Amino acid sequence: MQPSRTSKLSGLVLILIAMAAFSGQAFATYAAVGACTPPNPVTLAHTYATIQLAVTSSAPGTIIQICPGTYPEQVVIGKKLTLLGVVDPTAPTVDAAVILPPTTGVVQNASDVDDSHPIAAQIFVHDTFAALVSISNVTVDGFGNQITGCLDFMGILYQNASGTLNHIAVRNQVPGDVLSGCQSGESVYVQSGTGKTSKVTVENSSMHNYNKNGITGNDAGTTLNLTGNYVQGSGVILPPVAAQNGIQLGYGAKGSIISETVIDNVYSDPNTYVSADILLVDTAENSGIKISSNVLGNSQLPIVLFTDFAYGASQYGDGVTITGNRIFGTSVYDAIDVCTSGNTVTGNTVFNSAESGIHLDASCGIFFGGPPTGNNNIATGNTIVESSCAGILADPGTAGNNTTPDTYYTVPFTITSSTGACTIPSQFARAKGKTANRYSPKR
Repeated sequence: MQPSRTSKLSGLVLILIAMAAFSGQAFATYAAVGACTPPNPVTLAHTYATIQLAVTSSAPGTIIQICPGTYPEQVVIGKKLTLLGVVDPTAPTVDAAVILPPTTGVVQNASDVDDSHPIAAQIFVHDTFAALVSISNVTVDGFGNQITGCLDFMGILYQNASGTLNHIAVRNQVPGDVLSGCQSGESVYVQSGTGKTSKVTVENSSMHNYNKNGITGNDAGTTLNLTGNYVQGSGVILPPVAAQNGIQLGYGAKGSIISETVIDNVYSDPNTYVSADILLVDTAENSGIKISSNVLGNSQLPIVLFTDFAYGASQYGDGVTITGNRIFGTSVYDAIDVCTSGNTVTGNTVFNSAESGIHLDASCGIFFGGPPTGNNNIATGNTIVESSCAGILADPGTAGNNTTPDTYYTVPFTITSSTGACTIPSQFARAKGKTANRYSPKR
């Protein structure tokens, strides 16, 4: 019996689908940097001595395999590419591709889209928009940068560009290799110019020993999604240096911060400024930003939602969901400071907060003269253990907040509107109109 025409066509379709799937993998363009035997079975078209030469010479869409070794260079990328650190099977004990500053020091290779200030980035990804630039299994180490002064020094900068960072380590972005008061030195920075967009995912990666911020996403048009990263500040440094923040979303940016571990962001003079593990400042209005399932602590302010109304009604920073976080060891202020309105704070566990577990904070509206803050929030289902002041501090004049039920253990007050009876050192008290400007975001 002859097969039907329908069965012949079906078989042909299956063959074509299989061929297409195979060709997408087998005929991808590959290039190598350095000397090793990359594990990919595809014959490499080209091998280059430096990462930048491979980037410049490769066609868009190329997968650039970086062999183990050190690469003292700054890399600029303006097209769709993948940078992939690979293991050399002939030398299995050497498995790290490390990008270092050039032997003559880093130099300016970018300008800030907001204020045109010069930037020296070790990896600078620019103007790719929807063409993704993905980087994985690479270390970016800023030690030996030879910067004098306060030139803004960044490990990885995405500017009007999109992509993914996965299993990377970014460390030592400290101008001149000495922590200082320079408001510069970021591990990862994402920003968008007016009318431009950047969408970046950072996952399963490590950032530490930054001078200013670990991971920053700024500007309307920027979406920064974080999952499973480890971000560690420098702890207390004397004399005072820059007020570090672990993660910042600001000035119209949006995104998500999920399953992060962020610790040790402490400014040594809290009478002037304070550091935050997670700082949201003038983020997009009703953006649906999620701060979820993070571990935060050994810091001054683990989570801060803040607005100074400087960027108009579209950037009041409301509508954030804070859920399922575990916070410990807040050294000076509140564990969760909500200085905006219309947010949801549920299912969090706070241990050992120096002031309140959750602060529904009116001071942004009072200090900056904008609409009232600390209103119409939901703060329920939280567990607060050992807070020096209140479980929940709802400032006088705040309204529309739902603050029950929550669970409290060993706190002086469950819910209060005044710190007057709390045993807080007077220099750390939440004086209205005094503390709203203490946060130190990166702009």
